[in-house]
Amino acid sequence: MSSRPVIAIAGLATESSTFSPGRTTAEDFHAQRGHEVVDSCAFLAEGQPLREAAEWHGALRGKALPGGAVPRADYERLADELTARLAELPPLDGLYFDIHGAMSVEGLDDVEADLLRRIRAVIGARPIVSTSMDLHGNVSRELAHQTDLITCYRLAPHEDAEETRERAVRNLIEHLASGRPRPFKAWVPIPVLLPGEKTSTRLEPAASVYARVAEVEARPGVLDAAIWVGYAWADEPRNRAVAMVTGTDEAAVAQAAQELAAGFWAARDRFAFVAPADTLDGALDRALASAARPFVISDSGDNPTAGGSGDMSWGLTRLLARPEFRSDDSPVVIYASVPGAAAVATAVEAGVGATVAVTAGAEVDFAHAGPVTLTGVVHSIRHGDRDAETEVVVRVGSVFAILTRRRKPYHHEHDFTDLDLAPRDAAVVIVKIGYLEPELFDLAADWILALTPGGVDQDLVRLGHRRIRRPMFPFDADGGEPDLSARFIPASTEPLDGIDE
Repeated sequence: MSSRPVIAIAGLATESSTFSPGRTTAEDFHAQRGHEVVDSCAFLAEGQPLREAAEWHGALRGKALPGGAVPRADYERLADELTARLAELPPLDGLYFDIHGAMSVEGLDDVEADLLRRIRAVIGARPIVSTSMDLHGNVSRELAHQTDLITCYRLAPHEDAEETRERAVRNLIEHLASGRPRPFKAWVPIPVLLPGEKTSTRLEPAASVYARVAEVEARPGVLDAAIWVGYAWADEPRNRAVAMVTGTDEAAVAQAAQELAAGFWAARDRFAFVAPADTLDGALDRALASAARPFVISDSGDNPTAGGSGDMSWGLTRLLARPEFRSDDSPVVIYASVPGAAAVATAVEAGVGATVAVTAGAEVDFAHAGPVTLTGVVHSIRHGDRDAETEVVVRVGSVFAILTRRRKPYHHEHDFTDLDLAPRDAAVVIVKIGYLEPELFDLAADWILALTPGGVDQDLVRLGHRRIRRPMFPFDADGGEPDLSARFIPASTEPLDGIDE
C-alpha cells in the first residue's frame, strides 16, 4: 500500500417498483464521471480530513429518481462503462460502493450484487469494499458476501443521507489504516416487508428500534450496525427486512445482529401509518372540514420518490370532479403534479394569462384512469428544472394544477414558490408523496395519507406479490416464529455456499 490508500468511488442508485409500468433509462441516472464523482461528496471537499486521507478516484456514479425497472440494455450500458472506468485506474486498496439497494432490472434479480460481482471481476478480491445504502434497500446474502463493510440510513425521512455516506467512507479509511483482517459480518434476514409510510423513525416503534442501532454500534468489537426495512414495491426474493452488523469480535457481532433483528420482529404488529389514512375523497372531506391551513394530503399510490410512475392522472381527475373547487373564490387547492409534454408545450406557447384546454397524464400508467383534460388559465411557467425540465401551472376554478414535461417530486417549499404559488396560504396542498419530507412536514398545519392506487400502493396485499419468500408478514399473519439467529457471511475472498436464504 502507498503512503495514502488508493480508493475509487462507484455506484448506481435508484429504487424500482416492479408494479409500475414506467421504465428508468440510463439517461435518468444523470451519471457523474471522474472528478465529478469525488466532488459530489461534500465530506471529500478540498481540505476535509477524509479528502486528505486517501488518493481518490471517481469511476461512475449515477442516481435516478425512483421509478419503474431499468431496461436490461440500459443497465448493461451503465455497468459496462462503470467497470471499464475502474479498469483504467491504478491498483486499488479500497472501493466506496455508493448505492440505494432497491434497483430492479428487467430479467435480472439482485442487481446491486450483480454489479458488485462485475466490479470484483475488474478490481480483484484484495480491495476492501465499503457500501452505503438507503434503509429501504435490500441486502441479499450475495451482496453481504461481496462487500466488506456496509451501512445504511438510520432516519426516515432520510435526513442522515450524507452522514451515512460519510460514515461508510470513514469506516473504510479507518479499516485500511488499522491493518486488521476483514471484519466479521453477521446477517439476519427478517420475514417482514412493510412500506416506508409504516416505518418512519419519527414515530414509535421505529424510533426505538432504530435507536438501538447506535447503542449496539458503540459496543467493543462492533464497527457498524444497521437495519434495513427493505423495499416493499418490488417482487423479488431478496425483498425483506435485514439486520447486519460488522466488527472485529465474532461473538459481539452475532449478539448485536440478533438483538436488532429480534427487536424489529417483536415490533412488527405495532408499525402503523405515519399519519391518519383515508381514501382521497375522505381526505378531501376531512381537509375541508378542518380549520388547519394548509392541510396537506399525500397522494401516496403514485409517489415518484418511492417508485411510482408519477404519470397517473387518477388523483387530479378525482379532484377536478369535486364541486367544491369549481369557482375562482372556492378554497384554493394546489395539486403536484401530472406530467404531460404536449400539455406543457401548449401552455408555454399560449403564455401566462391565456386560457388553454390541455390533456395530460396516463401516457405510461393508465391502469386506473385515462388522460385528464382540463380547461383553465395558465398561471405560471418555469424552465430549467433538473427533473421536470419545464413546469406550468394551470388554474381550473380554485385548483392550481402543476403540469410538467417530465415527472418531478415536490418536496421543498421553493418548488411551489418558484411557480408563483403560495402553499402556506392554500387551503389544501396535494402532493404525490408518502410520508412528508421535512420542509412539507414543517409547512403542514395538518396532513393525511390518502390511500390511492398506483405502482406504490400502500395496500401491499392488493398489489399481488408472487416471488417474495413466504411466510412473510403481513402477507402471512400466522407464519410462525422465524429463525433470527446470526448467519456469518464469509469474507469476499472466500467462497459463499450455495444455501439459498
